[in-house]
Amino acid sequence: MTDQAYQSLIDAIVRLGYPQEFGVVLAQELRTDNAMERMTAYLRSARPSSPEEIADELLAICSMRDRWIEQMISEHAGASLTAFYNRPREEE
Repeated sequence: MTDQAYQSLIDAIVRLGYPQEFGVVLAQELRTDNAMERMTAYLRSARPSSPEEIADELLAICSMRDRWIEQMISEHAGASLTAFYNRPREEE
């Protein structure tokens, strides 16, 4: 997590009138720069009117991130299995 993404998210939350601590909690839940940047873009463009809307977007972003991670793990496992099957074998 970079300081820039973290600070941008907190600044966007404060500009909407929420406490800085709310931004810190969001950043801790989002964990990655990409997720924080997506949330910051959402806050700046949608200007949500309630903390519930922000929490819903947080859950959506975290869900997408988790699905992406699962996909990468699955692709890696598939590639490893393919490499195993295609390995050179000794003649018996």
